[in-house]
Amino acid sequence: MSLREKYQKEIIPKLQKEFGYANIHSVPNLVSVSLNIGLGKGLKDAKYLETAEKTLERISGQKPVKTKARKSISGFKIREGMIVGQKVTLRGKRMWDFVEKLIMVSLPRVRDFRGLSQKSFDGQGNYSIGFKEHMAFPEVRSDELEVIHGLQVTISTNANSNKEAESLLRHLGLPLRTETK
Repeated sequence: MSLREKYQKEIIPKLQKEFGYANIHSVPNLVSVSLNIGLGKGLKDAKYLETAEKTLERISGQKPVKTKARKSISGFKIREGMIVGQKVTLRGKRMWDFVEKLIMVSLPRVRDFRGLSQKSFDGQGNYSIGFKEHMAFPEVRSDELEVIHGLQVTISTNANSNKEAESLLRHLGLPLRTETK
């Protein structure tokens, strides 16, 4: 059973019962998943830019969009219009396939993994995960690695609060730590 089928058959009724939703359409759902790579150190290195583009293309199955600096920052030697990162936004079937791969394959491959922090919610039902190394994804072959770079994954939901989004992601199988205060 795919993650999307599990959501429709099992998770929607659980969330309806948990939060008392009368309408099935008011139950939180995944909207999109964004993958971002900031170029940082490799800003002037064309090889780094090319490697980051290939990585995002392999991981997501889509061609990434180059993000440009909106204004110049002299302290970081950035000029307006320079390419400072790359991003991909996944929706629909690709999004569900990516989230399933993230939960079942990629997160267990992260070294010294002890669960994800609950502090990464943004207050509007979205969750961000930062990978220090992009090697956790099965599409990236370790023998072809020239440059190791980070990767940010943001899961956007239409939940009204962090509590609803957290419950949705827990039911989907995202390994969130239970943090004590």
